[in-house]
Amino acid sequence: MDLLSGLLSAFGLSGAAGLNAFVPLLVVGFLSRFGVLDLAAPFDLLGNTWVLLGVGVLGLLDFVGDKIPGVDHVLHLVGGVVNASAGAVLFAAQAGVADVPPALSLALGLIVTGGVHGTRAALRPVATATTGGLANPVLSTAEDGLSLTLSLLAVFAPLLAALGVVGVLVLAFRMWGRRRDRAVA
Repeated sequence: MDLLSGLLSAFGLSGAAGLNAFVPLLVVGFLSRFGVLDLAAPFDLLGNTWVLLGVGVLGLLDFVGDKIPGVDHVLHLVGGVVNASAGAVLFAAQAGVADVPPALSLALGLIVTGGVHGTRAALRPVATATTGGLANPVLSTAEDGLSLTLSLLAVFAPLLAALGVVGVLVLAFRMWGRRRDRAVA
């Protein structure tokens, strides 16, 4: 059961990183710092005070910047690397508990995070165009909240987190399909 639980947790955390790279890093870091979550080296560095402070500052800048139309698009471009890296690290940190080879863990984290982030980054310009950017702060806040929820579920209820990531992807693909169908018609 440890293998399945570890993989589901890793899947949930990497999906959460696709929405916001910093939230799951902070959740895992704080839970590790306070002894709720045990991370193997080198991932135990996520609980280091300086790492938490750095991630927190970057997360705050991202949180504010993602609410501003135009700035959010630049952050999504940069996020292609940042989010994917965070997701790979989070997947490997959790999957390490389940004895999955590190290279495979990193690759799976990149794929999951990249899929969620890519979908999010592709849909946001549609929201900007159709609402004149007015929906961006609302969508960004919803993404942040969903990232926090998925992060907590990934640690405490991994199956629900994995189902949540699948649900987010299905919803996003349906929205993308509707947008594509309208453009064709």
